[in-house]
Amino acid sequence: MAAPTHDDAQQRVLAVTGASGRLGGRVARRLSEAGVPQRLLARTPAHAPDLPGGVAMPGDYARYDDLVASLSGVGTVLMVSASEAPDRVPQHINFIDAAVAAGVRHLVYTSSVGAAADATFTLARDHWATEEHIRASGLEFTVLRDNLYADFMPALVGEDGVIRGPGGQGRVAAVAQDDIADAAVAVLRNPAQHHGVTYDLTGPQALSLEEIAAAVSRATGRPVSYREETVAEAYRSRASYGAPQWQLDAWVSTYTAIAAGAFSQVSDAIPQLTGHPAVELSELLAR
Repeated sequence: MAAPTHDDAQQRVLAVTGASGRLGGRVARRLSEAGVPQRLLARTPAHAPDLPGGVAMPGDYARYDDLVASLSGVGTVLMVSASEAPDRVPQHINFIDAAVAAGVRHLVYTSSVGAAADATFTLARDHWATEEHIRASGLEFTVLRDNLYADFMPALVGEDGVIRGPGGQGRVAAVAQDDIADAAVAVLRNPAQHHGVTYDLTGPQALSLEEIAAAVSRATGRPVSYREETVAEAYRSRASYGAPQWQLDAWVSTYTAIAAGAFSQVSDAIPQLTGHPAVELSELLAR
């Protein structure tokens, strides 16, 4: 049997970005528990988790030279999308270009369901622009298009116990971050099996905002309800936060995208990739 070549060895080197965050951290911990060595890229490497087999390295998407150095010798990288910001697309492009320069072969990107140039959800347009740059880069790639995070559904509830927004009777197939992490690990460990594939990662059922409110109410023991707003009312009710216009647009368009059905489709990708059913919102909240 021939000895492994340098290229074979590089193909097996994994890197995880956003290692100090919720999703990247989940992936990193799973890989470590499976005994997989990895590079843990974080904006502040000191904040990366201290994991067996993990090496913390600089991972600020705006710092091209640091990224090239951190990714040199890496075969496959999980690119967790950057935090919401007006310059998120340029940051993503910078990371992708650095991955190409470093010789990365396969990039796995966490995107959004419904990513499109004209998506109702404004942040899904950022994801589309990123996906297009990945496709044009020459990298092998896999795209994980996440639905809204089930973990964040309680955060939709205001201090008065009301979820409010112009969501109409739209439905959301919200997905647990643990399920996304399991799916990402499955792809990272066998990237060649997923080359060029885009997966929609969703929960097992699409719930209305009334049903989401009821699930949160059962889990927390406090009355929670949904109150539909018009688009104009949604902007007025959020104006007091002093957020920039792009962020207000993102908040409000989350609900208009729900109303338009952008988050309603249920996929079997989670069980297909992980071998276990996707977690229901009520089960997640009960934990």
